This record gives sequence, structure tokens and C-alpha cells, in this order.
Amino acid sequence: MAIVVVGGHSRSVGKTSVVAGLISALPEIHWTAIKVTQYGHGICSADGQPCDCATNDHSWAVNPERSRDGDSDTSRFLVAGAEKVYWARTRQGYLAEAMPRLRQLISESAAVIIESNSIMKFVRPDLYLAVLDYDNGDFKTSAREFLDCASAIIVHAESSTAVPAWKNVSPKLIERKAVFPITPPQYVSLALLDFVRQKLNSTLSL
Repeated sequence: MAIVVVGGHSRSVGKTSVVAGLISALPEIHWTAIKVTQYGHGICSADGQPCDCATNDHSWAVNPERSRDGDSDTSRFLVAGAEKVYWARTRQGYLAEAMPRLRQLISESAAVIIESNSIMKFVRPDLYLAVLDYDNGDFKTSAREFLDCASAIIVHAESSTAVPAWKNVSPKLIERKAVFPITPPQYVSLALLDFVRQKLNSTLSL
């Protein structure tokens, strides 16, 4: 079994595109893909709609993706070639409640790729890839917490500043890590693919 986690420091930095790119570029790996979304207060985890349910109701849901229309992130994973795709939705801070189901799905799969930062609290992946955009000043707490665990950093090459826009994040967290520049719409480079293959080679006998 192999587990790859793809995280990022903010929304819209390309996490989904990196996951879809790896799935598409590595068809020899029979991927199960999982996207984890945590909602704030007033949004139901069962369907992502506004909700006034009680604190202990609808705290999480894990559903398979079957649509191949490419309109949603999880649908993009299916279109890219993943054999199975699941969308895990939880209330903010309730990911632990969904973990028994997620661990079951992971145990049933030969290779799993997960889009999430917070999942790092509960699993030890073979690879954790962190997507960074120096021009984006937002930095999630979960991304900061696990940045030093990253196996490699994926950086937007078109970032216009040499100094990251975010504050209160030590540069030492990414020192001496492998760095792979990306230029959208290409989110997966040949160098990154070689790195992933090498890291998973012994685990999956590629």
C-alpha cells in the first residue's frame, strides 16, 4: 500500500490540479483518490448546504464520486483515471469522526492519494507534497502545522516576488527540501513525476 497526501497553504493554489495531474500521469498506479473538505459553522457535512442541525448531527459524510462530467474536484479525479474516488466532508474540527471510514477505504486500496492538510494528523503518508504560491498571503493553520513534514515543495514558478507574501512562517520549514516549480496549466513536471515514482518504487514495485 502507498499513501500520497497533497496539501497546500491556501485555497486555489492548485492542490486539485496536482492530484489530477499525478493520477493522469501515473496510470500504472491504481489510484483511489480522496478529497477532504471541512466546513465551518452553518454548513451541513452531509450535503454541503446551509444547515442548522444540532452539533452532533451530520458531523461527517463520505460519499463515492460517480460523475464524470468534470465539474467538481472529485469528478476531475475520476476523469483523470482514478479507479475509485471519495469525497469526505466534515464539520470543522470533526475529521476524527470520519477517520474510521477513511481508514477502511485506505486499507482496501493499493494506492491512495488524498487532497488534504488535516489528514496528516491521522495518517503517515509515504509522500506529503505541499503546494505553495509565494504571491498568496493566506496560510492555513493546518498547512503551517505540517509544512516541515513535507517530502517536497511544489512552487508556482510565476510567483512575481522572491520573498513569500505570507507572514509568521519560518523559511526554515522548507529549507533543504526538494522543490519542483510548476507553471499552470501544467501542474505536474517530469521532475516531480520522477521523484514520486522513485519514492513509491519500493512500496508498489513500479
